[in-house]
Amino acid sequence: MYPLSHPLISLAADGSEDSPLAARRHQEPHHPYRLPFDRDRGRIIHAKAFRRLAGKTQVFAHRSSDHFRSRLTHTLEVAQVARTIASALGLNEALTDALALAHDIGHPPFGHAGEKALDEAMRPYGLHFDHNLHALRIVEFFELRYAAFRGINLTLGLREGIIKHSHDYTVEEHPELAEYLLDQKPPLEAQLIDLVDEIAYLTADLDDGIAAGILPIPHIVANTRLFAELWYGKRTLYPDAPERLVANEALKGMLNTLAGDLMSGTLTAIREAGVGSLEDVRNCGERLVRLTPEMEDLRYETKAYLYEHLYQSDEMNESNAKAAGLVRDLFAAYMDHPELLPEEHLSLVETEGLARTVADYLAGMTDGFIQQAFSKLA
Repeated sequence: MYPLSHPLISLAADGSEDSPLAARRHQEPHHPYRLPFDRDRGRIIHAKAFRRLAGKTQVFAHRSSDHFRSRLTHTLEVAQVARTIASALGLNEALTDALALAHDIGHPPFGHAGEKALDEAMRPYGLHFDHNLHALRIVEFFELRYAAFRGINLTLGLREGIIKHSHDYTVEEHPELAEYLLDQKPPLEAQLIDLVDEIAYLTADLDDGIAAGILPIPHIVANTRLFAELWYGKRTLYPDAPERLVANEALKGMLNTLAGDLMSGTLTAIREAGVGSLEDVRNCGERLVRLTPEMEDLRYETKAYLYEHLYQSDEMNESNAKAAGLVRDLFAAYMDHPELLPEEHLSLVETEGLARTVADYLAGMTDGFIQQAFSKLA
């Protein structure tokens, strides 16, 4: 049974107007009927960077199908699962939802292949590309929707969660992030996003891998214990159903199993750590949102299977190499000819430096736009 009777309301982030997490860089009047994190959620949804996720790769960059996940549809799936778990645990749903919707807005085109290529292109200039930190730049600087300030003026809770949901930074390495309590763990709502992201993409990538013809269902059954157990159960229940529909049932069961276990693992970790407040969560010294050890083994096995047979398959390696080459070549072209940059980006070179400006421009592109830009320069 899922632990729905044990909410963590005392550990939930305070989303009231007077909460420190509700602080914004630029003071604004209180909204008559929306709390701060609800307003943040709306601002993310209306951001250009959020809309561009529809044109950015999740896994398949060069497949012409409308049915594979994009970065946007993946984001919506993460938000749905995260919101459900937050509700069951009594956490702040609005903060969780907003963080889930924002968690990938800093990704460049072509998924992780594009991010790796962009980071490698910046290294000779003493710089790096980090999609979490770029997401912070987007919401604080690049989104232009207000006459009074740059960015979309998100709360401290959203900004902290954007950079800390999946990574722990140090003030020694990033003194510019000192305001985000880098010596403390983020609230449970932010911690939740990292593992829900993984739960969502593990099940979704198996689904897309099957649809792409790269992952045969019998091969998944033979190599992933979590999927296999669910598969055999559903096959017994639906003996005459087509193989693909039985796989769908198994994948739904897999998602539910992982989500339920995440709640159980988190409650156990909180009980064992003796945590009773948000302050305790922050000062715990370790993240508390986790799977049980048994399920963690199954998660790792499934992830390793996807890396070996999908992410590093011949088709994906070829696609990723093509994408990485395009990103590197276009980065070099703009570095050699910065006059080709749009005026709004060219005007930032003096303050941001050319390499960072070029990276910011490329990171904002969709898969289709970056290919068009490359074609124009070829």
